[in-house]
Amino acid sequence: MSINASRGVINTLRGSSGVGLVAVAVLCALTALAATTAGRSPEMWKLIGISWVAFAAMAGAAPLGARSAGRERALALVWGYGLASGAMVTSAAVFLLPQAFGLDPKIGGFGVAAGVLTGFGAHTVGHRFTHADLGFDHTALELSAHALSAGAIVGIIYGNMPELGPLLGLAIVSHKGPAGYAAARRLASDGRPVSVLLLPAAGVGLTAMPSALVQLPADQTLNAAVFGFAAGVFLHVALDFLPECELGGEVYEVAQVSDDAHHLLDRLRLHAVGSTALGGLAVFAAWLVLG
Repeated sequence: MSINASRGVINTLRGSSGVGLVAVAVLCALTALAATTAGRSPEMWKLIGISWVAFAAMAGAAPLGARSAGRERALALVWGYGLASGAMVTSAAVFLLPQAFGLDPKIGGFGVAAGVLTGFGAHTVGHRFTHADLGFDHTALELSAHALSAGAIVGIIYGNMPELGPLLGLAIVSHKGPAGYAAARRLASDGRPVSVLLLPAAGVGLTAMPSALVQLPADQTLNAAVFGFAAGVFLHVALDFLPECELGGEVYEVAQVSDDAHHLLDRLRLHAVGSTALGGLAVFAAWLVLG
């Protein structure tokens, strides 16, 4: 982690909400416990690394987002979302889809469809909860639910496919940085504490390490459905994070533009295409190097 990112994490921890600090404490405890089992289950080291990269990305980006404004921040958000989205699409297509289709093409395909539709449905239902008074910040609640569910899927995948390298997991959590950046900016602009993002920052690790202990039965049909579902969920998340530069969208909000909005968004669209392509190429290059 860089010095700036480390300072960002420290600043985020200061004045944190109780639930955020509890989440960080539990993540530390799970990490220590997982490290004791890593000798028998080497995939635990991968999950520990993925969990803490996810935490550092979101907690480190949150202070930057809280202070953000203007065109430069919009460009940074486009590149952050684009790189993450391109990497996630490529990783799901390369590491999960072949596994699902190899076990059972049709069942794997149904699993992919179920994952995409479930992801869309969960996102839509989750947005409905943002209009209800649940006694907890809506942004943090939505991000936490997403992080906990993604962590559970990551843990099951690595627990049942120990031969997987860390590249898939790192690509999947790569959106944590730009997501934390955008969420922190929204929270700060509404006068709400950014520290609540500690819970979704720790969320991946909170479920990934325990769920790695879940062993799927030796049933090709079931495993095809599981891996297809995982691929579908991650594809939905990746597509949801595509940096859409439209009037009224998130990028437009961050840009805070007025008269030249159309021309600025046109330029940002080119950056969006370039960043997603580069994100996919980065995974391809890493695959060539790491095999």
